[in-house]
Amino acid sequence: MQPPSQPNPHVPELWRTDAGGDSVAVLDIPGLNGRARVFDVDATLLVNVPADAAGAWLELTVEFDGQRQWNRRIPAHNPGQTDGLDYHQRLRLEAEQGVRVRAVARLKGVRVRQLLLEAREET
Repeated sequence: MQPPSQPNPHVPELWRTDAGGDSVAVLDIPGLNGRARVFDVDATLLVNVPADAAGAWLELTVEFDGQRQWNRRIPAHNPGQTDGLDYHQRLRLEAEQGVRVRAVARLKGVRVRQLLLEAREET
């Protein structure tokens, strides 16, 4: 006969911020005593593109503790609809290590509809 299994007391962390129409989103993930963690970090920028979007562009920059990890600028597409940029990276934090994740949108001729930043801990 096997002993009854113990439920896993560890619940994976989920850090999320929706900056809405703002152009900056920040997550402060604190250090955790006793164990390393691995996160899937995602940033999503969604913009409204006007019908007369000639010369319009959108740019997304992602930083970890002030160090640029990724940056991309593209011309706006889909006049009269939406356009966007997405970013994904896996991030390992050692025990007691925290991190500040920041997503910054820069724009010309478009308007931020949503700027979402999320970090999901792997199980």
